[in-house]
Amino acid sequence: MASEPVSIETLRAALHLAQAGGFCSFEGWVRNTNEGRPVDGLDYEAYDALATKEGERILDEAMARYDISHAVAMHRTGSLNVGDVAVWIGVSAPHRDAAFRACRYIIDEIKHRVPVWKNERYLDGDTQWVACHHTHRPHEHEHDHGSCNHNH
Repeated sequence: MASEPVSIETLRAALHLAQAGGFCSFEGWVRNTNEGRPVDGLDYEAYDALATKEGERILDEAMARYDISHAVAMHRTGSLNVGDVAVWIGVSAPHRDAAFRACRYIIDEIKHRVPVWKNERYLDGDTQWVACHHTHRPHEHEHDHGSCNHNH
């Protein structure tokens, strides 16, 4: 969890390892609409201790499940504007397939398990709190992407 913007290059640097032949990343950005409503920005809140612990558990699971060299994840908290990076995942691996699969696994598990809530700020001045979780994960089966307001 990060309450301030984080350097993507710093996160990425930890993944540039000699044994890794490939790198895959995912960025989720705050977009300007959600479910047809114009959005001005978002406020993210998290139960930090549990979110950090669960995030570390997800990264450990990805390391055990896929043939990857290293994985890094970051989810923002606080006030974000349209276009800001809300979540960043990076994975390095000897081969691309494992990097792609692990990256997808990590973001899907974060969306499903990490306690993060968002308060959408709409252009009309209204706000709405939304749990930022999904009920299904694509590595298990197809699903709707739900209402969390960043691309994933």
